[in-house]
Amino acid sequence: MDRVVVAVAIIAVVAVVAVIARSRRKPDAPTQRTTAIPDQLDRSDFDRPDAPWLVAVFSSATCDVCRSVVDKARVLESRDVAVVAVEYLTARSLHERYAIAVVPTLVVADSRGVSRAGFVGPMSATDLWAAVAECRQPGTSPEPDLGRTRP
Repeated sequence: MDRVVVAVAIIAVVAVVAVIARSRRKPDAPTQRTTAIPDQLDRSDFDRPDAPWLVAVFSSATCDVCRSVVDKARVLESRDVAVVAVEYLTARSLHERYAIAVVPTLVVADSRGVSRAGFVGPMSATDLWAAVAECRQPGTSPEPDLGRTRP
């Protein structure tokens, strides 16, 4: 009888150890990082706060795709559209303030700083220019939802 009790105790201990080991091997759920476009920008944080429109490109000097996005955005520079490249090493505080986790992140903001369109990652020049045109004059783009950040 003593041997049966010892055997049951050993089996119970082994079962508990197996459950603990199994729970430790279970992988954690993947971390979900959002790459959201900021809803609002403080226009005084950027050059030409008086321009009706702002295109802010959050980028990094070590990112080749970022250079391409900045080049596409610079074409939009005009009296009504301020284009600002916000490079991480020189404007880290702005990246942190607006919780920019991924570069390039491009934000199109109106005169009050409300984000009207945006892109995370690369985009075609056509898509970028169409999104800005649609923001400035609704109904001008055949794809009015390009880059849209709000309904």
